[in-house]
Amino acid sequence: MLKFLFLILLLGLVFFLLGVKHSRPAQPRKEAPEPKPTAAPQDMVSCAQCGLHLPAEEALPGRGGLFCSALHRQAYEAEHGGGA
Repeated sequence: MLKFLFLILLLGLVFFLLGVKHSRPAQPRKEAPEPKPTAAPQDMVSCAQCGLHLPAEEALPGRGGLFCSALHRQAYEAEHGGGA
């Protein structure tokens, strides 16, 4: 009985190893991808109304400074009489 179980385990191991070997095709090694170039640093400014820092390209100019949104520009100009 013990020999029979040993034989079944041995055959199962052989079939398992053969199945694993055939199921995984050899794949060529891939080289590591080149790192993407990083974007150049941007100048940062702060909103005159709330102080939020944002890239200078995205800031909205207004009377009294630069703003993060049109709403803050309007609020600042209303509070400060429309001028700087």
